[in-house]
Amino acid sequence: MVEQAFDVVVVGAGPGGYVAAIRAAQLGLKTAVVEKWDTLGGTCLNVGCIPSKALLTSSEKYDEAKHHLGGHGIVLGSVSLDLPALMAHKTKVVKDLTGGIEFLFKKNKITWLRGHGRLTAPDLIEVQAKTGETQVVSAKSIIIATGSEVTPLPGVEIDETRIVSSTGALALSEVPKRLTVIGGGVIGLELGSVWSRLGAEVTVIEYLDRILPGMDGELSKQTQRLLTKQGLTFRLSTKVTAAVPGDSGITLTVEPAAGGTAETVVTDVVLVAIGRRPYTGGLGLETVGIETDNRGRIKTDSHFRTSVPHIYAIGDVIEGPMLAHKAEDEGVVVAEIIAGQSGHINYDAIPGIIYTWPEVASVGKTEEQLKDAGISYKVGKFPFSANGRARAMACTDGFVKVLADAKTDRVLGVHILGPDAGHLIAEIGLALEFGASAEDIARTCHAHPTLSETIKEAALAVDGRAIHN
Repeated sequence: MVEQAFDVVVVGAGPGGYVAAIRAAQLGLKTAVVEKWDTLGGTCLNVGCIPSKALLTSSEKYDEAKHHLGGHGIVLGSVSLDLPALMAHKTKVVKDLTGGIEFLFKKNKITWLRGHGRLTAPDLIEVQAKTGETQVVSAKSIIIATGSEVTPLPGVEIDETRIVSSTGALALSEVPKRLTVIGGGVIGLELGSVWSRLGAEVTVIEYLDRILPGMDGELSKQTQRLLTKQGLTFRLSTKVTAAVPGDSGITLTVEPAAGGTAETVVTDVVLVAIGRRPYTGGLGLETVGIETDNRGRIKTDSHFRTSVPHIYAIGDVIEGPMLAHKAEDEGVVVAEIIAGQSGHINYDAIPGIIYTWPEVASVGKTEEQLKDAGISYKVGKFPFSANGRARAMACTDGFVKVLADAKTDRVLGVHILGPDAGHLIAEIGLALEFGASAEDIARTCHAHPTLSETIKEAALAVDGRAIHN
């Protein structure tokens, strides 16, 4: 028996889901969200983007106070770490933001259906609460936004105590003496940086021959160089085949990725960070005939429609980068499509950011992608060491690289390694949306002295006319 009827029901309250729900409600649609967690916000707000950024910021402040403030004439006594207080700050940030989403649901009259959602028909969702009680609701349109989960590694069993996923790595009760990170991607490097700053000896083991696969090759190489200077150790082209906990630590079996002689490595904590996979199990997709690909992602058309009319999917469960802001934009577009409006996303203008220090940010095409596509391009580079504000901040590592079409000068991609790269890249996202040329950026007045002048100078360098380098 259908207990409630809605215009839109969103399954999942992560960044894609809750944003889709808010936009749908703004457009006058009676909206509900199915969420089994006790808090809203999904992985991102609870055990992902937000708590990791809180720990990154706190660890940066600790490292600066301990090692770098003296260079600014600030003399401190002994600096010590209060890990419980650091974790309490992280917890408060998460609580405040997840509570904020709950407030937005009330403000927009969105119904929170607490429990696990499962499709039983193209227009019906069964919601099972933790108590075991179930209710069935109907919807004219359904949006699947259930996000992703940690990809397991065969031979390595996560217990979230000594062998942890990103969730456990956000809540360690003490700083490990030795931390081994399996995976040289975004999550591994960010959390590895946190615990390295707090005192752990961090080793990153990566299956491929480079860290940050998929990002610009030069950016990846220079990021590894800087992180190595900060104390992280890297073992590339290496795989982990087993992890055995013992009294003296965890014994890892590692061997060359291409095959070869195995060896053992003993560590105190292991972080498994080899990626994430779509969370689509137990949703009843097969019951209604929704098709998935060989990676478990839901197949959709260009308007986010699945193989079943009026059922849509967004975010990590569909093709594309697993990024919160990508999911948010898709949530807005899908809500507008359901309401009869048109929507558009330029996937070439979605930035990717790694919040190490210095930060890494990219948007658009990499040099490798342009070469593979046979596109002729020009490169303009400018180092932060030649920027006045970066000098004043004592943050001179890194560079900005602008890639522009050799014939039209249109900006094709920009890659930044440097302080506040995540903020600086927003200008380029706008430039790509408007089809700007390197000349357009170069002729835009940038305030002095700011870090953003590096972007102007790199754009000038495309034509070989950077002023300060």
